[in-house]
Amino acid sequence: MKPSPLRTILTAGLVAGVLDITAACIQFYINTGKGPAPVLKFIASGIFGKKAFAGGNEMLAWGLFFHFLIAVGFAALYVLLFRHNSFIRKNSIVSGILYGIVAWSVMNLLVVPFSHVPAQAFVLKKAIISLLIIIFMIGLPIALITQKMERVKQ
Repeated sequence: MKPSPLRTILTAGLVAGVLDITAACIQFYINTGKGPAPVLKFIASGIFGKKAFAGGNEMLAWGLFFHFLIAVGFAALYVLLFRHNSFIRKNSIVSGILYGIVAWSVMNLLVVPFSHVPAQAFVLKKAIISLLIIIFMIGLPIALITQKMERVKQ
């Protein structure tokens, strides 16, 4: 039976999205003692700017939507690469770690700077923590789920 790329993309994207948003909210709680609402509003601010922080439940929903849209987007790109690159197919752990680094770089060097997210000072410790979260919650889960689901079953 040939695997379904859409099923792989949705599964990997949703699992990675849940893991990543959970880790982000836990990290935020540890650092501030506050719940997840500011995290989701921060994500929504990428499109809505400062008005996201004054918004209510609709901004929380938009933040969650954008978060999962990005996670599924990263999963879709990985599945496409997986199907066309033998290194990725043969080296799930290494490619997952590398993909996590790529995802972190894309988010921090392209997406965030071109969004309406309020500018923040670079703090090395925060950058390292967020890089590790992306590697372990986005890159590796997407790689491992894709490896498992994209195997052709005989």
